[in-house]
Amino acid sequence: MKSIIIGIAGGSGSGKTTLAENIQKEFADEIAILSHDYYYKKHDDLSFEERSKLNYDHPNAFDTDMLIKHVIQLKNGNAIEHPVYSFVNHNREDYTVKIEPKPIIIVEGILIFENKKLSDLMNIKIFVDTDPDIRFIRRLLRDVNERGRNIDSVINQYCNTVKPMHEQFVEYSKKNADLIVPKGGKNTVAINMIKQQIKHILKGKNDILEFDNEEIPTEMTVGNIINNKNISNLNRKTKNVISDV
Repeated sequence: MKSIIIGIAGGSGSGKTTLAENIQKEFADEIAILSHDYYYKKHDDLSFEERSKLNYDHPNAFDTDMLIKHVIQLKNGNAIEHPVYSFVNHNREDYTVKIEPKPIIIVEGILIFENKKLSDLMNIKIFVDTDPDIRFIRRLLRDVNERGRNIDSVINQYCNTVKPMHEQFVEYSKKNADLIVPKGGKNTVAINMIKQQIKHILKGKNDILEFDNEEIPTEMTVGNIINNKNISNLNRKTKNVISDV
């Protein structure tokens, strides 16, 4: 049996990774995860300052052709060596990571439904739909705490590229999804239904899942974040809404 390819898309900070990891916990060694982020293009010819100014939210920022090739190889039972990207240095590392084929391959990323060739390889396409303010808060905390960014640079990048690219490409690609999951990776009802869907497909069945839309709790707004640049206060005030980046 060829691998089942599950695509998980959504805006930056929507909870894609949390959803993927929750699915992985259920199926353990039966799942391999490929992130579109691994496939950011290499820019050895540019300085750090030049690389930091690139638009990383446009489809052209990715080597999607390589990702497509790797998904096909995994689907056909062949191992791959995926690149590794450093968000601190804005460039690829010099090493790769080997991924063995698994019954279930999860591909996650903000733009994986934008490319038709890639999208067509997927058996199940899931879009994680999370309130924009929540996504911004999560991205801000992640980039400052994990990627060495400062608050001003994160806000500038969000306003100049992340938000407009989301509206132009990510939100538009939502129409290609089979399932839309509100509230991100903490939506236990949706997660359990997706797990059941995967089990049915592994058994040769093809049942259809339906999801109930629920309101996403919003505790802070972008305006509040921009007016409050104390990151420790942000961590404290948003601890209940940023845990599933």
